[in-house]
Amino acid sequence: MFSGIDEVDWASMEHAYGPADDVPELLRGLASADPAEREAALDGMYGAVHHQGDVYACTLACIPFLFELVVDPGVQDRGGVVELLTSIGGFDLDEDDEAEIDEDEIEGAANYAMAAAAVTAGAGVFFELIADEDPGVRLAAPLALATLHRHPVRVLALLRERLPVEPDEEVRLALVEAAGRVALRHRPLAERVGKWLGLLAERADSPGLRLAALAQLARCSPDGLPGDVVPVVAGLLREMRSAPEESGDGGEHAPAGGIAAREDDEPEPGQDTTPDAEPVDPEPLPSAETGRCEHVATPTLVGQLRSLSAQENAGRGAPWAADLLRTLHVGLDDRVGDRTALLADQLRSPDRRQRIDAVRMSGGLIRAWRGPYEELVALVGEQLSDPEPRLAEAASHVLEELFGLAAPAADALAARLAADPGSWVKTWASGPPGLSSTVKALARLGDARAVPALAGALELPEVAHDVGFAVGHLGATARPLAGALRRRLAEVELDEGAYDRASPLLAGLTALRAGEAAPEVLRVLRGAPEYRGEWLRTAALRALGAFGPAAREAVPELRALVRRPGTASATEAAEALWAVSGDAEAVLPVLIEGLQSDQVHDRRAAAVALGALGPQAAVVAPRLRGLLAHEELWLRVDAAIALWEVSGRTRETVGALLTAWEQNRHVRVRVAECLARMGPVPEGSAAAHVLRSELVSVRRHNAMDGGYGSHDIHEDEKLLALCRQALRGTGKGSTS
Repeated sequence: MFSGIDEVDWASMEHAYGPADDVPELLRGLASADPAEREAALDGMYGAVHHQGDVYACTLACIPFLFELVVDPGVQDRGGVVELLTSIGGFDLDEDDEAEIDEDEIEGAANYAMAAAAVTAGAGVFFELIADEDPGVRLAAPLALATLHRHPVRVLALLRERLPVEPDEEVRLALVEAAGRVALRHRPLAERVGKWLGLLAERADSPGLRLAALAQLARCSPDGLPGDVVPVVAGLLREMRSAPEESGDGGEHAPAGGIAAREDDEPEPGQDTTPDAEPVDPEPLPSAETGRCEHVATPTLVGQLRSLSAQENAGRGAPWAADLLRTLHVGLDDRVGDRTALLADQLRSPDRRQRIDAVRMSGGLIRAWRGPYEELVALVGEQLSDPEPRLAEAASHVLEELFGLAAPAADALAARLAADPGSWVKTWASGPPGLSSTVKALARLGDARAVPALAGALELPEVAHDVGFAVGHLGATARPLAGALRRRLAEVELDEGAYDRASPLLAGLTALRAGEAAPEVLRVLRGAPEYRGEWLRTAALRALGAFGPAAREAVPELRALVRRPGTASATEAAEALWAVSGDAEAVLPVLIEGLQSDQVHDRRAAAVALGALGPQAAVVAPRLRGLLAHEELWLRVDAAIALWEVSGRTRETVGALLTAWEQNRHVRVRVAECLARMGPVPEGSAAAHVLRSELVSVRRHNAMDGGYGSHDIHEDEKLLALCRQALRGTGKGSTS
């Protein structure tokens, strides 16, 4: 085995972590008799040689040796190597992708294409592996064939032949999934596959196989689903719960890696893909960092993932059921009613693990699609009282993201909060403490029952980093906390850690507009340290601006800062000075200068501040008008809004805003805010058409595949409310 491996110039190649001279050791490790060494080698292959799906020259050089491994029956855990080959060769580069490749990406694209060609050329070996003695190999081979083989009709025939004689239930599910993959990759075959799947869904000899057929039917031929798909699936789940384990040979191979499409998968609690979102709890997660062989951590990432999967599936008769249901949900796509009804049934299941899965999938559904979710949310809320900690924790994390939509679960949240005061604040091995999901969910509803938890958090030695955000959502309900916020701010030492300690307190005082705290805020403004001092001063200036005339004693300090134009704080100081004193003459020159900055961020800040001055800044209208053609979209939006605010003219503003609306969905909330302030949007206008189109869309405007932000649902619901407000004309302005 590995003939010629030492003749390859590995040292001249690189992988994700440097020279690839350790790759031969990794390849030999895959053939080791030691399970730990095999695991470490596979971890190294994914971590360095095929890092995050990348294909390097050394990845290409590995392909012949990986094929040697998969055909050698003496090698153990070959299923993992089959999956690795499938990942390396399974890249599709269509014409649209080719058109988008720039010069810097040409080499990478060529590597992908060569990898796909090399693995596809050898894909015939997977035909032999479909009946291998190792169930792990049989589990991986169907998807490899469906993904890589050039003759999909032959693949389909083999899958159908193998299904009746395959003894392992998970492998049978993989055969069905592979058929669905063929249909998705080769659309002319979709009808043929759909008919077969339809027959399986009716006549297969196990409820799991019938559910698998329905899941794949939903993905590749949804019109073939039965009209009563929800009660059918509910019946299958009940049948699976009452049946003995369908575990085949009882082997320890991992769940079928490709059974589930992962569009609705949820990151672990605490993950957040939006950079500027409100801070979330930093749950400890397995490290994804791997490198050269000598740097591979113990335990490996592969091992940790297997361990987590084993813990999650412990005691399950059908651990793959959740994957099938996820696949089914992805296939049902925008059929929100069916998906909601199915999840409601799952949430009523006596099987706690099924309810955990349903809670997580409920979060994925609500995050991506608009709909009436009152019943579903109430059922998620019921899980908060379950003694299984994973179930209650999963429910609280989902409810935390829902903001106002969590209202049907408000009483359940309050009951959980009252039952366990010790859980109000979470502490971590590193980083500041944070509020629990239950506290944040209740606070985001504006529910006064969250106030005692926030008061308790303010008495701890270290204040939770997200207290200020929670106060902001509670608004006036949290007014009793102003004294504690003020006291804790006065105690903050103005050293290098000042920003971390003071920022949550400043955020809370800003939200409460607690002008009585002006002396404490001024102390922070004057004594901000060099480290993160600019951030701290900005937070203090925003607080003073929020206090308005109640912060009159800050006027001399603000005037002094305004007289230092060109500094990062000048615009914020001018904005605060205007809010406190209303002195437009003092702030206009600074803001006009900011509008001419070579930094887009500074120009945007100046435009927003000028808009706050309204007609008193009418003199800058020509400058703002000139920015409507700027290349930076967000600056165009800010300038257009400011132009309307200072001039009252709508024609140019609305045109620029609607253009931005179509170009970037993430500006829509900001645009809708302006349209709502303008007043009733004329019927039949372009703006009315855009707003009504948004209101009838079922997909959330900011829904993403493969990621999400903690405020996505809140922002989308806000957009819908603003669209309705703009059409009703309850804003403060007019469109004259």
